Amino acid sequence: MHASTWLNLSIANSLCVNLSSTLHFYKTLISSITTATTTTIIIHHIATMSILSLSLAFLLLFHGSCLALRPFQQTQNQCQIQRINALEPNERVEAEAGYTEFFDAGDQQFQCAGVEVIRHHIHPQGLMLPSYINTPLMVYILQGRGYQGIMLPGCPETFQSSQQAGERGFQDRHQKIRHFREGDMIVIPAGAAHWMYNDGQEEIVAIVMLDSTNEVNQLDQFHRRFFLAGNPKRSGQETPEEGSGNIFRGFDLQMLSEVFHVDQETASKLQSPDDTRGHIVMVERGLQVVRPPIRIQGPANGVEEAFCSARFTANINDASRPDFFNPEAGWTTYLNSFKLPILQMVQLSAERGVLYNNAIMSPYWMTNAHEIIHVTSGNMRMQIVNNEGQAVFDDMIQEGQLVVVPQNFAVMKQAQEQGCRWISFRTNDNAMMSTLAGRTSAIKAMPVSVLMNAYQMSPEQARSLKNNRMETMMFSPRSRY
Repeated sequence: MHASTWLNLSIANSLCVNLSSTLHFYKTLISSITTATTTTIIIHHIATMSILSLSLAFLLLFHGSCLALRPFQQTQNQCQIQRINALEPNERVEAEAGYTEFFDAGDQQFQCAGVEVIRHHIHPQGLMLPSYINTPLMVYILQGRGYQGIMLPGCPETFQSSQQAGERGFQDRHQKIRHFREGDMIVIPAGAAHWMYNDGQEEIVAIVMLDSTNEVNQLDQFHRRFFLAGNPKRSGQETPEEGSGNIFRGFDLQMLSEVFHVDQETASKLQSPDDTRGHIVMVERGLQVVRPPIRIQGPANGVEEAFCSARFTANINDASRPDFFNPEAGWTTYLNSFKLPILQMVQLSAERGVLYNNAIMSPYWMTNAHEIIHVTSGNMRMQIVNNEGQAVFDDMIQEGQLVVVPQNFAVMKQAQEQGCRWISFRTNDNAMMSTLAGRTSAIKAMPVSVLMNAYQMSPEQARSLKNNRMETMMFSPRSRY
């Protein structure tokens, strides 16, 4: 799919609705006509629609935008969850230079939210082989540093080596390479081939959320990874020989030789039939690519970015630049499409949260998104309540565990003695939170008289309920009013 098609997907969806409405109008009009002459006139009018309109209609239909805007939506009662559990990975796939952990994609929590979660561990000098996936990804770099490439269809090769640096006068040209570091959130569109390399001294730990029910996924309700290299083991396989392989393995060798204009020995390397290194391989002498010096990126300027030069990475781990900060309770940083415009295309957002020891967060609910909360250090007690007033989760969540909070379920968090840090993925590019306690809460916004009658309390009790907690969202355990 061309880059411009990706960028205009939301516009295409709106045009599909308008096109459908127009066709419905003519169908209704024709069915109410009794005279053949008038019917002929209307049909003639439809037939003489502008070439531009017809071309656009066929373009949208052939790209599938009108046929499948959200093909794998949750089925009815998928989120009727009576019990939520803190989840840990249940499977691990090893490779030469690292491994990947998988959370159970079939768990009801993930089925409700329509997402999957995995964790990559990449050793120093480890290269995660190029691949693409049928879903958008958000990748949070919990630990380590490196660089990665995202190959965007239709975009130019803007990185070029000098002739002197090239081997025997060969100049390498390739698409942009981007550095990443601890605290970065990387966005990868569906179907975009990508790779990742660890050029640091410590292991990379990357938490990945895959949005399986995103409108661009028309393939399957679960993610599928298509490798461009290697002979990797798949989830659920013991060895790479059990039917796995990269996409070149299925093509005829002679045709590959012809299409790349190389000899058959070179073409056979693409198929990697005897490669047992797995999906993360060791680069013994380091990766030699054209890349710029490391530079810390500043905030976005808010101007619409061209797709090929768009930012795909933003750091949300800087405690000096939070969106909310309470020196006695903690801080949070949000990442939405206003800060990183590419998120509007994938319809996702994220939050980095920190609660100090014993601090408590106001109960809240997400008004327009599911939330996937992964604890990255420390622990906290969480309570999650459904629409029937039942606590579907009331337990400790530890480092390395996650829970899925369905849309509108109410949540309360309290850190323990060592405090708690987490990363949250949200299924809306501008996810909105509504709190129950504090200065900007729903309770604070209600008139005293409403509180008195709703909760059968005195005026004094209603006023204290509204005004005794004047902090905004995170509360110090020492605060008493």
